[in-house]
Amino acid sequence: MRQLAKVAWDNPSTVVGYEKLVLRRARSIAGLGGPLVVAASCLFIEPLRQAAFALILFSVGFIPWVPWAAVAFGRRHRVKAVLRAYPWQEFPCRYPPRPNGSPATIVIPFNENVTSVLRMVPFPVALAERENDHPDRIWFAGDPRFGGVVSPVGGHYPVRVVPHVPRREECGGEGFGLALRVGLVRESGKATRT
Repeated sequence: MRQLAKVAWDNPSTVVGYEKLVLRRARSIAGLGGPLVVAASCLFIEPLRQAAFALILFSVGFIPWVPWAAVAFGRRHRVKAVLRAYPWQEFPCRYPPRPNGSPATIVIPFNENVTSVLRMVPFPVALAERENDHPDRIWFAGDPRFGGVVSPVGGHYPVRVVPHVPRREECGGEGFGLALRVGLVRESGKATRT
């Protein structure tokens, strides 16, 4: 384990990566919700009602994804809070194969006693393929018990991770207060899932 800076936010690539994350999430909301807003607006304009109907039919398949995109956009603040509170630390990692539709996970051996399987939320990401010169290494900022943020080496593509199997940890102890403050854990000791 190698700590890379006082906090992850100090790395200029991380700040740029976070701004790209915000832009990606804003585009997903606009892309999924925009046609619905346009269609609803067209319903009130007589000559455009036919177009509105066609646009609604086109958009119906995307409606289930709109809440996910909205939650992801709202939770971007949690990613930023983690990056401003925890340092990047470099660890070895592996990406277990997954069947289609299952969540993307990453296995990080934090030390000889602690190995965590973390799930990427809210959307699966193939981090090993994201501008990654070291697919067997990962940068992690957060608490191994509750999750945090991972990025390919360099900090340029931050992705939120949570424990794959939710569990309740004992409240208090070292690091619990910081994890609670940045939103990685609830007061009950259960890790947040988004």
